[in-house]
Amino acid sequence: MNFKLPLIAAFVGALSLSACGGSSGTSTPAVAVSSPATLVSTDVTVGTGATVTTNASVTMNYTVWVYKADAVDFKGVQVDTRSGFVFTVGDSQIITGLNSGIIGMKVGGRRVLLIPAAQAYAEKGAGVIPPNSGIVFDMTVTGVK
Repeated sequence: MNFKLPLIAAFVGALSLSACGGSSGTSTPAVAVSSPATLVSTDVTVGTGATVTTNASVTMNYTVWVYKADAVDFKGVQVDTRSGFVFTVGDSQIITGLNSGIIGMKVGGRRVLLIPAAQAYAEKGAGVIPPNSGIVFDMTVTGVK
């Protein structure tokens, strides 16, 4: 009888420790981030309408993905898509990569920008975009004023 009590106590103690999880000596892997080295602009379709300039009011449709170096077209997780988005080129609320990458486009044009983290959301990230991640911005200009 005296032997059973310490055995039961040891079993209960071991069971409670294993339920806590404990430390396995490994850390949680960091989210893999990648970013193009520089802003890359590729015209898919060259438009024929009015040209985008600094301070112009632009209407566009776009889709954004997190940049992934080993993905097809560098498109990782899609994070946003909009139609009829209106903004003023050069507005400080717009990321630097878009403000500079849209200059020279014409209405009807479609362009893909590979935007480095420093010209996107940098070390802060944004929503589901991890810190220090580049983005892929696929846009079509539908209006310029």
